[in-house]
Amino acid sequence: MTGAGKTKIGLRKAAAAAPFDCATAFQKIAQDCVGKVRLHHSSACAGDAEAVHQIRVAITRLRSAVFFFASIVVDAEWRRLKKELAWLNGSLGAARDSDVVVEYARRKRYRDWAQRMIGEDLEAHQTRDHRRMVHCLRSARFHDLIEAISGWIGGGSWLPRWERMLHRKSASPLEAYCKRELNRWRRRLIRKGRRLKALGASDRHRLRIRAKRFRYMLEALTGIVPVFDHGEFRHVHKPAKQLQRTLGDLRDLKRFARPGLSAQRDNPGQRRPPGYRLQRQKLRSAAISAYRALKEAGAC
Repeated sequence: MTGAGKTKIGLRKAAAAAPFDCATAFQKIAQDCVGKVRLHHSSACAGDAEAVHQIRVAITRLRSAVFFFASIVVDAEWRRLKKELAWLNGSLGAARDSDVVVEYARRKRYRDWAQRMIGEDLEAHQTRDHRRMVHCLRSARFHDLIEAISGWIGGGSWLPRWERMLHRKSASPLEAYCKRELNRWRRRLIRKGRRLKALGASDRHRLRIRAKRFRYMLEALTGIVPVFDHGEFRHVHKPAKQLQRTLGDLRDLKRFARPGLSAQRDNPGQRRPPGYRLQRQKLRSAAISAYRALKEAGAC
């Protein structure tokens, strides 16, 4: 091998071994999210419920990354993009909620109750929500939004600001920054959930979103951008994931039971789905257990 060839290989190895900085880490995570949206776009337009869910997950992961690196990346352009993402997520969320309710109604234990108590045609409602979502996904506004987000990630006004911070040597190293933010997020999550048993639906929803963002950033920083080893965060990842999922299941169960409220006066004997109270209690207990495990797990 020639000396030039060895030099090129050496340079490639050095580049591969070079640590990420905060801006590069954010870009890699955010670009992965945009890639997932594009990957599942066609399937979501074809009515694939899982694809709709995956697009929503990608959007949440993107927003989580922006919140996590907010001191570096938030600028005027993001504030505009954030509003557009809220428009997109509203349409996706309505379709996803319809999918969840229909899935519950098809379960054997709930089928008879749903037919008696839910007056409207759930599948017609689901079809209407999906049509609105598909109209949104096929619109020029959607495509412009995805292109704008991609451009902002790669070369937004936040990037020169970060480069100035590097030049002044005032930028935090990536690992130190991530450790600090993860522990700050964990402390806030614990603080917001300290009265979990008594929290109302809106506060539980906000706690679930915090747990979800915390979980997604743990996964991003051990997978997409391997700043840390996966095993290093297992003690906090598992309870955070369980907390998010149980609170999500509780929200879905309550959403499914809600249509039956309109028929309470006509069917006072069974206002809620079969086993509703027991299932709700199980989910609340599981969420409390997950919260306690996260609290006792220690720092990241």
